[in-house]
Amino acid sequence: MTSRTCLSIILAAGEGTRMKSATPKVLHQIANLPMVAHVARAAEGAGADAVALVVGHGGDAVKKAAEAFAPKADAFVQAERLGTAHAVLAARAAIAKGHDDILVMFGDTPLVEADSLALARQKLAEGAAVVVIGFRPPNPAGYGRLLEKDGRLVAIREDKDCTDEERKIGFCNAGLMAIAGKDALRLLDQVGNSNAKGEFYLTDIVEIADKASLMVVATEASFESVLGINNRAELAEAEAIWQKRRRRQAMLDGATLIAPETVYFSHDTEIGADVLVEPNVWFGPDVKVADGAVIHAFSHLEGADVGPRAEVGPYARLRPGAELHEKAKVGNFCEVKKATVEKGAKINHLTYIGDARVGVGANIGAGTITCNYDGYSKFFTDIGEGAFIGSNSSLVAPIVIGAGAYVASGSVITEEVPGDALAFGRARQKTLPGKGKELRERFASAAAAKKAGAK
Repeated sequence: MTSRTCLSIILAAGEGTRMKSATPKVLHQIANLPMVAHVARAAEGAGADAVALVVGHGGDAVKKAAEAFAPKADAFVQAERLGTAHAVLAARAAIAKGHDDILVMFGDTPLVEADSLALARQKLAEGAAVVVIGFRPPNPAGYGRLLEKDGRLVAIREDKDCTDEERKIGFCNAGLMAIAGKDALRLLDQVGNSNAKGEFYLTDIVEIADKASLMVVATEASFESVLGINNRAELAEAEAIWQKRRRRQAMLDGATLIAPETVYFSHDTEIGADVLVEPNVWFGPDVKVADGAVIHAFSHLEGADVGPRAEVGPYARLRPGAELHEKAKVGNFCEVKKATVEKGAKINHLTYIGDARVGVGANIGAGTITCNYDGYSKFFTDIGEGAFIGSNSSLVAPIVIGAGAYVASGSVITEEVPGDALAFGRARQKTLPGKGKELRERFASAAAAKKAGAK
């Protein structure tokens, strides 16, 4: 089958009306990726080498969302909503290019699995002209039933048109379909609209193909994988299913999740073997965690690269551009942004490091901040190997702290500190005996006068 070409037609013309949103439905996200991009990725996983997106008016945003996984996708506009067959024929120009296989998919079924699509393609390779992907819902009421005879699919009967006997059938139409490219246009062009709604239904090609003595078969996918999303509640259900799948895969791949149900992954999260993830951790887009790292509870990571045996949290935030090398540590209530923390360096608590390099083995004391922004531009802080930054220090960028340098606690550092130097950047302490008591009395008197005036 690898030599067969495949076109995936993704119907993505749905609006966001039922989602109570100005955002097109298929652009709502699961695991930080729009639904339509999940579908495009599944098509790619099933071997599709071309993608046609059928969008409604204003579909540029939908096309852009799918481009991450289908950069060469062609977009076709369905100007009128006249049914699923009509939508597929909006991509007539793509179908006419002569692909061996045509996959028809929906932009609001984000959990569809590449294996289910690949199985449908396999049936085409074995001689079927049409393959309908079916499923067995807990309650089939409302779904079209798949009517089979002698291993062939002979019709798809809408629930309202079923006989009492046909309503007992639990095998239902998921809407997804594979069509032999050589037969596709001939079958689609025979679909009529002599129904109550006056629409062109894709399901009609089953009977059209059967009457033409073409082979039509059904394959089965899980109920979860063909779940369609029409509202925010179903979106949340799909998110939960996706997360459950991903957590299981992470654990099968060798990571330990202490409380899996509290860990949230993004579509592209990479987790190595022997990684330990404690409860309540959120992985945003573009996060890589290498073997043996530990992510402590209540940490938030996005756009970060965590090296082997590095340690993050608890209550740490890694923002885009954070790069932790081997055995580096970013501890509790720390934030790192666009900064490299080199091997063995420690940022233990209550610290902000942004636009910086923290050298090998350096130690950053509690309450330290890199002052990297002046309201207009960002500036870089370079902290050398083995440097020690005392607690409650402010490093005003751009600045260089040399290797082995020592910055005294409570310092505001505005000038370069050479290697192995000791820098103080604080005012000399002055103690005035009795002045504390005088201040308390003055403040108490002012407060009492203010209270009396308020009456």
